Amino acid sequence: MSGALKTTLHIAVLMGGWSAEREVSLMSGAGVSDALESLGHRVTRIDMGRDVALRLAEAKPDLVFNALHGTPGEDGSIQGMLDLMGLRYTHSGMVTSVIAIDKVLTKQALVPHGIPMPGGRIVRSADLFAGDPLKRPYVLKPVNEGSSVGIAIVTEDGNYGNPIGRDVAGPWQDFEELLAEPYVRGRELTTAVLGDTALGVTELRPKSGFYDYDAKYTDGMTEHLFPAPIPDDIAAACKRIAIEAHRLLGCKGCSRADFRWDDECGEDGLFLLEVNTQPGMTPLSLVPEQARHAGMSYPELVQRIVDEAIRDSAR
Repeated sequence: MSGALKTTLHIAVLMGGWSAEREVSLMSGAGVSDALESLGHRVTRIDMGRDVALRLAEAKPDLVFNALHGTPGEDGSIQGMLDLMGLRYTHSGMVTSVIAIDKVLTKQALVPHGIPMPGGRIVRSADLFAGDPLKRPYVLKPVNEGSSVGIAIVTEDGNYGNPIGRDVAGPWQDFEELLAEPYVRGRELTTAVLGDTALGVTELRPKSGFYDYDAKYTDGMTEHLFPAPIPDDIAAACKRIAIEAHRLLGCKGCSRADFRWDDECGEDGLFLLEVNTQPGMTPLSLVPEQARHAGMSYPELVQRIVDEAIRDSAR
């Protein structure tokens, strides 16, 4: 397949799938498909099933736009399949995807290079019923899920019991192992990276609770403040760390870096939580929002991601 950039392309948009983020992916895929068609591209929409390789082989697209979120669209599985099929695709490649979706591998890849991330360790869920793995408050999260799926904040007042109740709803009921991290008090910040440019910093203020899956994707549950009302040095640090993490992990196209900032500790209180290699493209998603503030329309953002993929494949 030629690596030359065409004016118009036949683009297959992969969406849906069977992860916990299926509905979000369907919204992302619908928005991307509409934008691509408005730009004059021919679009084949594929709600991914187990026959995805056959459907792609039949479609013979010039490019695959990966609008999947979670497993297997974000963990290297789809990327490896597309590599074997010789199909060009958007966003990060197989190796980057394998590392970035795994929070432990991400720490191992970034912390030695000076990227500040919370400490922590893997714990067996069954062991939580005997006692705490860390001093409270601490956070429990699946090792390889995105969009704040399955996160529990265990506080000093024993909100899940003390020790954690075996019959109390939480991620320990769905995952054999969890990552336990110290809880970083303070504020939620996020920075989108497109190519080699940080688009800005947004502060996220949930109306109640914390910035979990529902807060991310339910209209009105979270206030987005852009530009974030934070000191210039913290904003600059977010951008610098996001770009460096994007580079160190080998991300392609766009990524989104999520932070916690303890505003009582200055830059020493800023911690990268994770890098999302398949950021949402829904009406509530942060990458389109930051791009819009940077003067880029949603279709222009989609086209930029396509152009990045074409250039990468040509190289």
